[in-house]
Amino acid sequence: MTLLLLIIIYLAFISLGLPDSLLGSAWPAIQPMFHVPVAYAGIITMIVSGGTIVSSYFSSTIIKKLGTGLVTAISVIMTAAALLGFAYSDNFLWLCLLAVPLGLGAGSVDAALNNFVALHYEARHMSWLHCFWGVGATAGPVIMAHFLKQGGRWDMGYRTIGIVQLGLSVILFLSLPLWTKVKQEAENSKEEISTDLSRGELLKKKGVLSALFAFFCYCAFEATAGLWGSSFLVFSKGITAETAAKWVSLFYLGITIGRFLAGFLTMKLDNRTMIRIGEGIILFGILLLFLPGGGISLQAGLLFTGIGCAPIYPSMIHETPRRFGKAISQSLMGMQMACAYIGSTFMPPLFGTIANATTFLLYPAALLLFLCMMVILSEKSARAVSEG
Repeated sequence: MTLLLLIIIYLAFISLGLPDSLLGSAWPAIQPMFHVPVAYAGIITMIVSGGTIVSSYFSSTIIKKLGTGLVTAISVIMTAAALLGFAYSDNFLWLCLLAVPLGLGAGSVDAALNNFVALHYEARHMSWLHCFWGVGATAGPVIMAHFLKQGGRWDMGYRTIGIVQLGLSVILFLSLPLWTKVKQEAENSKEEISTDLSRGELLKKKGVLSALFAFFCYCAFEATAGLWGSSFLVFSKGITAETAAKWVSLFYLGITIGRFLAGFLTMKLDNRTMIRIGEGIILFGILLLFLPGGGISLQAGLLFTGIGCAPIYPSMIHETPRRFGKAISQSLMGMQMACAYIGSTFMPPLFGTIANATTFLLYPAALLLFLCMMVILSEKSARAVSEG
């Protein structure tokens, strides 16, 4: 039963990744069709992430009422409906409206699944599960690039992903009795012990505030890298939209491969070491992006930046119950996801506005800034807990 549930969670993580990289890949084709400024992609991303902030913040309450299985199933079907709506949209306003359910569908399930895996599975499973998120995130641009070749049919890319999401939602709804059985077994064995603390009480715990801002910086980095990668290549490097979509998929491919390999490394290395290794690899990738011209250096830079991202987020999540205690992990996980999505909400549109007014050549410099902030905050959190 535990193995079957794990397989279902893997499918859910694919579902989480599929839509995350679509907009950045499709935007160079959508933007001229809808006659809006390039930076407007950040508005859609901000709305999506805003929805995830709300649902993440209230995730512990929602999960207690509905259960992890039902929350996951509802989330996926909301995402499917939103993606199919994108495919039939004929103006920018519709994209903004549909971004609301797309965002709300992600927050609670993200917090629920991450906390469940952090509590009940070893670190390698967290890395491999997030590797499956990378499978979805990598497949998204590849599917989109395929349809962009066919006369710029970005709508077919969204329609295809939406249909895949519908299929996953059917599997999740059929699996609801399994989630109920696992929950009953956990309650009977008293594995799921939680303590309800106010947000203020959580923030007073040593290292919590720095950890929250570290999540903010990581997701600001990843979202900015994924959303504006294609625009950086198209507008600053003269790459075609189809080719740029393929090259940006290397960023997500790097995350996917890196998380698969990280699963094995976690058997020998602790979470803190994995985070530091990832940060070092990211730095190398960014330095490659700074190099003038050269398709090989750009592709390698995107790939290594993704590989560096690979172990950081899963390790930060898996460290939560170990660093701060299992009793408060679900409440704290919701706050961490909310802070992560705040970074995804505000930083990409901010960078897009600045780059649109100046130049997209600032792309690697912005990534370097986010990296430096993440390193400082991550180390501060770990040191505060160890000293406490």
